[in-house]
Amino acid sequence: MDQRRTNKISRLIQKELGQMFQEETQTMRGVMISVTEVRVTPDLSSARVYLSIFPDEQSDHLLNQIKNNSSSIRGELGNRIRSQVRHIPELIFEKDMSEEYARRIDQLLDGIREE
Repeated sequence: MDQRRTNKISRLIQKELGQMFQEETQTMRGVMISVTEVRVTPDLSSARVYLSIFPDEQSDHLLNQIKNNSSSIRGELGNRIRSQVRHIPELIFEKDMSEEYARRIDQLLDGIREE
């Protein structure tokens, strides 16, 4: 499969899911869900969706709810992008760990500076 096509579909899915989560979380005060990255397999059968959830205390609970509702989220996504994509990939939601990873690196660097 063409790399440009998978990148285009990844960006499209990221944009649409981001809008969907933004619309859903408007009613929930103090909760923000961002789609940080989407990786689509070359055969377009599945898409790994990385989510950043704020506040971090609720992230595991919200991620479980999202995973439990992945089929309805996929259906809504299909309604939104059906004119652009023939097959809607299976959505696999995961927590984006990059922020925690960066925070840990900062802590380690601060520890080195103090020594």
